[in-house]
Amino acid sequence: MALNTVGTGLQERWRDILSVHARTICEIDRALHPHGLGASDFEVLDILATESPREGDQCRVQNLVGRVHLSQSALSRLIGRLEKDGLVERSVCVEDRRGVWVSLTRKGRDLHAQVLPLQREVLSRTLDG
Repeated sequence: MALNTVGTGLQERWRDILSVHARTICEIDRALHPHGLGASDFEVLDILATESPREGDQCRVQNLVGRVHLSQSALSRLIGRLEKDGLVERSVCVEDRRGVWVSLTRKGRDLHAQVLPLQREVLSRTLDG
């Protein structure tokens, strides 16, 4: 009986986490949509801005895989869209031809700076409440 109660408590906490996550992602999507971004797009830009703070800094795509909650193929497609929109640039790693570098463009840095307060406001509203 006690095991069932513990399991039920864990299940409820898990569902609460999923609910907060889903609600937060929807709110971020809604806030960023007028700027042509979704939550996952912003997450990649935000990680790149943090990991590569100076213009011209690069980050290996492989370093993003574990930090963005997308499959490797979905992340590659997302980076392709961001590249098409002029927000990031990709290049092949000279030392390891299998590796791919990605960096924010000036346009990407400017857009990130513009929408960062919107995303943080959503996080504050949905997670601090």
